[in-house]
Amino acid sequence: MLQSQTTSNMQVSMIKAFSDNYIWAISSSNSNALAIVDPGDADVCIKFIEQSKKQLSSILITHHHSDHVGGIEKLLQYCQEKAWPLTIYGPENEKIPHCDIKLNGHSVVRLDDLALEFSVIDLPGHTSGHIAYLAQDNLFCGDTLFSGGCGRLFEGTPSQMLTSLEKLMALPEKTHIYCAHEYTQANLDFALTVEPSNSELVFYYNQVIQKRAEGIATIPTSMLQEKMINPFLRCDKKSLMESASEFSGETIIDPLSAFTVIRAWKDNF
Repeated sequence: MLQSQTTSNMQVSMIKAFSDNYIWAISSSNSNALAIVDPGDADVCIKFIEQSKKQLSSILITHHHSDHVGGIEKLLQYCQEKAWPLTIYGPENEKIPHCDIKLNGHSVVRLDDLALEFSVIDLPGHTSGHIAYLAQDNLFCGDTLFSGGCGRLFEGTPSQMLTSLEKLMALPEKTHIYCAHEYTQANLDFALTVEPSNSELVFYYNQVIQKRAEGIATIPTSMLQEKMINPFLRCDKKSLMESASEFSGETIIDPLSAFTVIRAWKDNF
């Protein structure tokens, strides 16, 4: 059901939900408190809480889609029954159930009970108000950036999404990327179609095939890894522009045009 990774005093555990969602549970060796990111399913979260003997104190939401917010109501009731104070954080420009503190790219989230501080990053594209949370080189980016891919443009424009991805690319290459879905293998099938001669991509694809055959998660990934293999982070590369040109039948000479073509190509892949 779960696996965990520790960075400094911050421990991140994976809670699997639905067919391919990842809910992230953030804790500390120095505290009994627990924060959960994007709890689409309350039941798996409650099971984790009870197994880990932690006290849920914070919920961090990246965007409004139901598979990210669907568990809020039941988790709030669960905490009320236990008399646990619960604070729910979410993007200011989206309707998040029971949101106590509304955030934008200038916000900082301080979780004193975990001795953690998160910078908030505005990432419009997948949805209009999508945000991410960054703490200690750990990025919780919802459905903006996946391993080998990026989110569909349900509410934003290609320009917005590319700008959002460029913000993330500016983070240190050691940044751990905790996205919300196990989409890696399917994303790499597409990436290889776009950039078949990328040797780093071929190597990573073979690693992912092995991991998935063994039931091992491919997340977290790293910013360094994604810069080498993710076509949506490589739209300034000649190989990507050539593929976009071949697919579209037009001459593509700039990253935004390449991104626009590749995103539309992926939508119908």
